[in-house]
Formats: sequence, C-alpha cells, structure tokens
Amino acid sequence: MTARKSYRTLSGTSRLAGVMGWPVSHSKSPRLHGYWLAKYGIDGSYMPLPVEPENFQAALISLRNLGFSGVNVTIPQKEMAMPECDELSDRARRIGAVNTVTFAKDGRLLGDNTDGFGFIENLRQEAPDIDFTSGPAVVLGAGGASRAILVALLDEGSPEIRIANRTRARAEDLVREFNDPRLTVIDWPVSPDVLSDVSLLVNTTSLGMVGQPKLDIDLDGLPTSALVTDIVYAPLITGLLQQAKDRGNPIVDGLGMLLHQARPGFHRWFGIDPEVTQELRDFVLSPD
Repeated sequence: MTARKSYRTLSGTSRLAGVMGWPVSHSKSPRLHGYWLAKYGIDGSYMPLPVEPENFQAALISLRNLGFSGVNVTIPQKEMAMPECDELSDRARRIGAVNTVTFAKDGRLLGDNTDGFGFIENLRQEAPDIDFTSGPAVVLGAGGASRAILVALLDEGSPEIRIANRTRARAEDLVREFNDPRLTVIDWPVSPDVLSDVSLLVNTTSLGMVGQPKLDIDLDGLPTSALVTDIVYAPLITGLLQQAKDRGNPIVDGLGMLLHQARPGFHRWFGIDPEVTQELRDFVLSPD
C-alpha cells in the first residue's frame, strides 16, 4: 500500500504576506516565515515579491487591495515606504526607514521598523545577563542598520555610544541629526585606547561579510568582559567575532537579529508571536 503524501494547501480565507524588494531572491524571509507558518499550522502564505523601485507605490497599494495582511520591505525600498504609510511608529520615524508594513482593516498602511527590536532581542536571548546601562558602547558604521541600533541602544538606556565610520562626516551628520548628548564620534580606524571602558562593541558595516573586505580593528584595549556582536551572518562567525572569541570576549552572531526582527510582523499578520529556536536557526541556514 502506497503511503499518501501530506500536502499543505491554502483556503479562500488564507492570510497573505511577503517581502518586497529589488532584488529579493537573496532574502531568507520566505524560508523563515514559511517555517513558522508550518510549525503553527497557520492557513497562510509568505512569498517573495520582486518589485522594481519605480513600481513600488502601485505594487504596495495593489497588495493591500488584494487582501494581503502586510509586507516586509527590504533595500532599496525601506525609505520609499515611509511616505506611503498613513501612520508611522515612533521608532520608524526616528530611524527614518520602514521594514514592516501592516494593512489595517480600515485600509490604512501602518509602517514600523523592527530592526532595532531584532538587535536587542537577539542579544537578550544569547547573552541573558546583558546590561545595556553598564558602560559605553562602540558602534561601527553610520548607515541604515546603525541608525536602527542607535535608536534601540538609546531606548535601552546606554549611557554613551561612540560611533566610528570610514567617512567621518557621515557619522557627524548622524550625531547632529539625533541631537543626543550620549552620542559622540570617534576616529576610524578605532584606537585601542577608546575601547578600554567599553561594555558593548557592535559592527553594523558590511566589512567581514562574504565577498567584502575584512574589518581591520585592534581589540587589544577592549575589556574581556565586553560583549562583541556583528550584524553580519554570512559567515556566521566573522573575523571580528573570531578575534573577540580568541581573546575571551563573549560574542553574539548576527543571525538572531534577522530572526527576531521578523517576529512583530508575523504576530500582526498571522496572530502568533513566534519563537526563535535553535531548530529555526538551523533551518534558515540550511542550503536546501
């Protein structure tokens, strides 16, 4: 007797969501959300939505009209989504970008940015004893990811955040825009002296990612108690994390930030706050 295969199908009331971007083929979000949909037995689908920038506005409205619950938005459309939203969360407004759009029942587009949330939740899960108020943080980079992490660290009560960027003027512009006395700019490359009292070191640049130049930084001045984290997750253990690990610092890789930032959107669209587990990490990283 031949065993019957089990097929997962959608009903006429399925909840739909997806990720918009150009390109979008590299995104791990469909795999991530697909895992949760299957795990929780949800009648829904999350799909990749390749949309060229010039078609972004029309596509966003079309998805709402087609009954989608919402979408994630990736580069280069995070900034483009802001003016299309009828309502922005405080953190999206402060960060200056939207990565999560929810289509409300009354037709409004609600914009949020969950990158900072994902960053903080990843550190809390992997380093449960972390105290964001315990000492200065150093943030490498002044791009979009840096903005989200700066907002999150300020909200967590970080007493001082030192920003280093290859183009110093960009970091200075960021400090002026945020207008918070806890933010200061330090030189690139980072001197070991400015690391001597640091409790958290964060790399938000693409340096160290597969296909990118390595991140050249001297950690000799960093206390071995300082937590080192990298938002890069390809490779999972970057050169920075390996260097920190070799000298005895606690480290947290960047995959968890990706996984946790997806939770708020999934909750809004599908009604469940999903768990980030080791099984999920392994599934997202697996090649097939």
